[in-house]
Amino acid sequence: MTHNKKEMSIWQHLEELRKRLLYSLVALMVGVIISIVFADYLIELLASPIGGLEALQSIEVTENIAVYFRVTMLSGFIMAFPFILVQLLLFVLPGLKKEERKWIYWAIPIATLLFVSGAVFAYLVMLPVAIPFLVEFPGPEVLPKWKDYVDFVTSLIFWIGISFETPLIMYVLAKLGIINAKGLLRQWRIAVIVIAVIAAVATPTPDPINMAILMVPLLILYLLGILLAALAQQKS
Repeated sequence: MTHNKKEMSIWQHLEELRKRLLYSLVALMVGVIISIVFADYLIELLASPIGGLEALQSIEVTENIAVYFRVTMLSGFIMAFPFILVQLLLFVLPGLKKEERKWIYWAIPIATLLFVSGAVFAYLVMLPVAIPFLVEFPGPEVLPKWKDYVDFVTSLIFWIGISFETPLIMYVLAKLGIINAKGLLRQWRIAVIVIAVIAAVATPTPDPINMAILMVPLLILYLLGILLAALAQQKS
């Protein structure tokens, strides 16, 4: 006998959640395994903004393997991202109303596109500006440590990718009636402050130029989110 999610007990919800998390973990593992094949290329790609592997130094005995693991994990997550979203969708879908299910299917490709766009933006726009600033800043010569550099680059790519999901999240929340476009528009001053704080935290350098480079697309994404929220309300 099949159970509707609305009728499921807390234990059945937990079992369903456990299954979706397990599938997501398997997808992540598959992505990591595939990434291992391209690991050398990915590592060289990440080292490119600072001038290649020769510009970096590895000090600790476990440093190279730690970097290898982190790079393949990030790449594996990006590969598995659409499938993980599918699992999330399958978990919440039975609990949604029929009219709510129609619009949620296209969210997966759009969410994937937004995340990848954010990652590409971080790599092609943020890093080429941030790395020279950090390395050439007045003071003793910077001798970049391999693990620290990769931790910094992968964190930036990941969190910028996540931040690019803002318009889609705003659309979904508006569609569910949690937020509305007029309210978002009225709170634009608060939004600017929040975006400035996010940019200050996520930006790898303290100068206002790099902060502005991140703030501009985040503000555009917020305005796009307001537009999508308005469209979501019209179609409701």
